[in-house]
Order: sequence, then C-alpha cells, then structure tokens
Amino acid sequence: MNPELTISKLAKRLDLSAHTIRYYERIGLFDPVGRGGNGHRVYAEKDVLWAEFLLRLKATGMPIQQMLRYAELRRSGDSTLAERRELLEQHRRDVQAQISQLSQSLEVLDNKIQIYHQLEQKEHHHDP
Repeated sequence: MNPELTISKLAKRLDLSAHTIRYYERIGLFDPVGRGGNGHRVYAEKDVLWAEFLLRLKATGMPIQQMLRYAELRRSGDSTLAERRELLEQHRRDVQAQISQLSQSLEVLDNKIQIYHQLEQKEHHHDP
C-alpha cells in the first residue's frame, strides 16, 4: 500500500509550496481531493500526473485563464475532447513560435560571441 501523499509531500514532489497547491485548488485548477482519516488532504497518483501536466503548460507560457478553461473542459468529460485538443493545438503553435523566436535570438547571441572570440584572438596575436 502506498503511503498517503499529503500536501507537504506533494509540494516537495512538485517543487511548489503548499500555499500554491491550495491556491490552485481554490481557483479550480486542481480537482478537489479526498481527505485522510485525520482530515488532511490526500492526493492520488492521478492528482500528481494532472499537476505535472498543468506545470508543463505553465512552463510553456499558457496563461492561467486558458489553463482554467482546459481544467473546466476536462471536468466536463468526453464531450469536450475536440475543444481540449484544439486548445492544446493552439498552445502548441504558440510554443513553436516561441521556440522559433528563441532560436533566432540564440543565433544572434552565438554570432556576437563568435565576434568577441575573434577579436580576443587578434588582440592576443598583437601582444609582444
């Protein structure tokens, strides 16, 4: 039997504060969870997987309002599959655009760094 996954254990596993987890529950990002015999929140592995997915969406820049919409659609069941897919496809396009912009910026940085390397090499060759 798995030991109970309390809010403090979940917070540590997700690298979040318990306060943040409670906030996410309060606004509707996380589903309400069961309570243990002592009245404390007890999380299941499905809760961990859901939280990890939401954190990926957050890390890729999805606005919290879109995350809330996705959570709402998810709770509504299979009749929302197409809408959830469309929401994720749009977010994927947004992430891809961010990656493209970051790649271009990285190329500019690489070019500038290369110029500095070349200038430093010239300077070393001129030292007596």
